[in-house]
Amino acid sequence: MLNGLMMDTQLTVNSIRDFASQVHAASELVSVTGDGGVQHFSYAESFARAGQLANALLQAGILAGDRVATLAWNDHRHFELYYGISGLGAVCHTINPRLFPEQIQYIINHAEDRLLFVDPQFLPLLEKLADNLAGVEQIILLSDDAHVPDSSIPGLVSYESFIGAHSAAVPWPELDERSASSLCYTSGTTGNPKGVLYSHRSTVLHAYAGALPDSLNLSGRDVVMPIVPMFHVNAWGIPYSAAMVGAKLVLPGARMGDGKALYQLIESEGVTVSAGVPTVWLALLAYLQASGQTLTRLQRIIVGGAACPVSIMEDFRERHGVQVIHAWGMTETSPLGTINTPRSASEAEPGPLRDKLQALQGRPVFGVDLRIVAADGNLQPRDGKASGEVQVRGPWICSGYFGRESATSHTTDGWFKTGDIATLSPAGIMHITDRVKDVIKSGGEWISSIDLENAAVGHPAIREAAVIGVPHPRWTERPLLIAVLEAGKNVSAADLLAWLEGRIARWWIPADVQFVAELPHTATGKLNKVALREQFKDYSLPPE
Repeated sequence: MLNGLMMDTQLTVNSIRDFASQVHAASELVSVTGDGGVQHFSYAESFARAGQLANALLQAGILAGDRVATLAWNDHRHFELYYGISGLGAVCHTINPRLFPEQIQYIINHAEDRLLFVDPQFLPLLEKLADNLAGVEQIILLSDDAHVPDSSIPGLVSYESFIGAHSAAVPWPELDERSASSLCYTSGTTGNPKGVLYSHRSTVLHAYAGALPDSLNLSGRDVVMPIVPMFHVNAWGIPYSAAMVGAKLVLPGARMGDGKALYQLIESEGVTVSAGVPTVWLALLAYLQASGQTLTRLQRIIVGGAACPVSIMEDFRERHGVQVIHAWGMTETSPLGTINTPRSASEAEPGPLRDKLQALQGRPVFGVDLRIVAADGNLQPRDGKASGEVQVRGPWICSGYFGRESATSHTTDGWFKTGDIATLSPAGIMHITDRVKDVIKSGGEWISSIDLENAAVGHPAIREAAVIGVPHPRWTERPLLIAVLEAGKNVSAADLLAWLEGRIARWWIPADVQFVAELPHTATGKLNKVALREQFKDYSLPPE
């Protein structure tokens, strides 16, 4: 073998920090604080504060491999924690505050977190859990001294006090790129959450992939606002990709679901790119429609975490000139797996067909291998028709869960089993039709609950919809449509079912419709089908 004569440097979070500090020092980071104020920093200033944090962590005795946890929104202090913790070789463990308290307690104890950085909003939650967090040595409030309330937690200090006396000059260690950088637990609806442990190498490669033109298409000319929270899957890697390319980064704090606040921030800061789950965009569209406002700066939105209804894409394109790009991934894929960046051929199609194509999950990005496997283990053809479970592999794909490295039920032959059901076209375009646990089998045929939900949301009176299978004496299962009405609008069950005819296969037409005030969601904004099945466990279909 003849080796190439190339240098071998380590791909680490520190390498992103050092590059951004030198090349993009003046690029701006905008942060909405807990009191509603807005603070402006340069990357150079933010990384200097991350250095102060790192020295404070060293004084606290944090060592390489130690887990340091956050319960925090998207703001400048959380950004500093991303780089200050991982830069020392410790593990930045982001915790989803929307999980049940019992799950949060389990996650902190399972990870053996030593320090915990907490947004003031979550302090009451921590006060109830503090006595059961044996390994946590100190809790630091993400605020200044003026905003530290009286608390039952001993030794509580503000973040600004914790880092304030320390120098920004840090003896940053030389890290191995395969060492752990961050940790995020899945928010599954059954069983205990499982920890996905990312490496420096996987993080940097994922950031590269995320910035590519056919991915998030980020550059130094962009103003990027990640609405996807920093407590979940590293905010889809945006805090790393943005720093890598020098994009202005806008962090919206706790007001990520407030349509009015998002609109004002988008317009005032000139946001060109944003990313988040469909429920966020529904809230923004509702505000825009009610207020009569329009988006003048935003160019494109990346939607992931759940299937994006075509109606959202239409509204943003037709009313606001904003392009919606569908993506797919999960905690175990860092999360970028596929993205549906438009190609010239699809953009030339008529509107309805273009929307249908854009509603698909798209092609895998370079670095992600993808295949479809039937229940019997046979590889399915890439014909756009045959369906099976999605399996993936690649340098930023989970190979095992933290503390459960010996468990192999999630992988087969080096491929990760995602639990999603999909088809794969000859052009490599993936179409997710369901989750393994959510797919409806009626009369021996599969019905896609996702496609049914998207069709229902296309009705102008439907705000949100979910479909579950309910027992049927003849067909085994039939779909039940559960819908939330738009404010001030109404439609009967019969009229809605009649409207669906011709838009979906006739045998897919739901057996019934139930209207509810709201649908349950998981901590990451996905429809909680487990809770819906429990809610409707005693439901009986009307007689045929």
